[in-house]
Parts: sequence; C-alpha cells; structure tokens
Amino acid sequence: MKAILTSSLGGSVQVNGRRIPAGFLTNNGLLDMLKTLWVKDSRVMIVCASPDAHKDNDIRYECLKQAFPLSGLIVSAVEFCDGRNEGLIEKLPEMDVVVLIGGHVPTQNAFFRKIGLKNRLAGFDGLLLAYSAGSMNCASNVYVSPELDGEAVDPDFVRWAPGLGLTEINIFPHYQAIKDDTLDGLRLMEDITYPDSFTHEILALNDGSYIVLENGAETLYGEARRIQNGKVEMICKDGETLRLKE
Repeated sequence: MKAILTSSLGGSVQVNGRRIPAGFLTNNGLLDMLKTLWVKDSRVMIVCASPDAHKDNDIRYECLKQAFPLSGLIVSAVEFCDGRNEGLIEKLPEMDVVVLIGGHVPTQNAFFRKIGLKNRLAGFDGLLLAYSAGSMNCASNVYVSPELDGEAVDPDFVRWAPGLGLTEINIFPHYQAIKDDTLDGLRLMEDITYPDSFTHEILALNDGSYIVLENGAETLYGEARRIQNGKVEMICKDGETLRLKE
C-alpha cells in the first residue's frame, strides 16, 4: 500500500455559503504526485468521519466524486461509507483507492474501530489518500487535539487514542489557518498543543503540504514544523522535501 497524508486535499470551495466541487490542490506537486500513483479507471471508496452526519456526508461525497475528473483523475466508481451502509467496507479489497476524509478526530477514530478499518487496511494493496482528521487517525497513537467548545477544559477528554498504525507521525493539520486560534479561553498552540508535545512529537502541516508513505519510507513535501518539548521548529519549506524515515 502507498499512502498520501495531507493537511488539506481540496476538492471543494465555498461559494455564497455553499460547498461546490473543485479540483484537488496542486501545492508542492500534490496533484502531480496523485497522478503518478493513480491507476486509470480507479475504483474509489470514501470513508466518512462522522457516520451520522448524513447531510454533510452527502455534500462531501458529491463534491469529491466530481473532484476526481475535475483534477484529471479517471475513476470507474466512487462509493461512500458512513453509518447508513457500514457493510460497504467489506468491498475494500476490491478498491484501488481509499479516501479518509476530514472531520472530528475522536468521532472518526471510533467509527474506524467499529468497522475494523485497521485490520482491513493491513491487506490493502492500493492507494490510501487521507486529509485532516483522516491523516491524524493514520498514526499508531493518534494525537486527538481538542477542537470543539469544552474539549480543552474537559478533564475526561482523551488526548491520545489508538489509530490505524500506518505511521508513528502525529499530524497537526491546517497550521497556517489555526495557529492563532483560541479554544475555551486558551491559546490553541501555546496553551494546549505545546504542552502536549512534552510526551510526543507533533508535526504541524500547512494546507498544501503532505507526507508520502511508500515501501517503508516517509517523505515530507512542503512547509511543516516540528513541535516537541514545548517548542516549535520549521523543518521544511514550500517547494522542498524532507525524508522523515528511510
């Protein structure tokens, strides 16, 4: 299996409050990389983040289904797995591409466990494409960054959870967009993420940056920062690559 873990894939844009299809991002050669790994007439399965968010899932499905041809990626079928059709996951071995979308990390993590996704991917020989929460949940030990109101100050909120085990990297997506955000009166980075980095290294990706997993190697493309022991360090810039693991 080959995998691309991104902060953002693109595939849709907001116009007058409505999400419409768009091509995938081209930053740092992301779309070119996809085309290199793409199999013509690919059969695609998209796996949701929130199994019961049916309306939002339908919108995401329609946008992504059209984003493939808009991006020059030829597909023969695109299917979407959520709480209405969990049994669809049985068809995963027939797929060429599996897409793990963004959303609420712990909700997606629980759904992945329910459908046994980790074990199913162990024998998958196609392309895994993940973005945002989907990328975060690919880790062996997932960093569940607080996101919703109340989560940052909830003493029972679980910050670490078992993931899909595809990488040891803990991805923090959308860094450029949320680095100055606050949650529950706390600064998202300085008061929440930095303290959490004393026990685990966290890799902050900008939208347009991504990591390729192939044959045991892990390669970073685009701007990213390492957060560790309460400190942040730029390790790669746009237009650059960095081998994280041989």
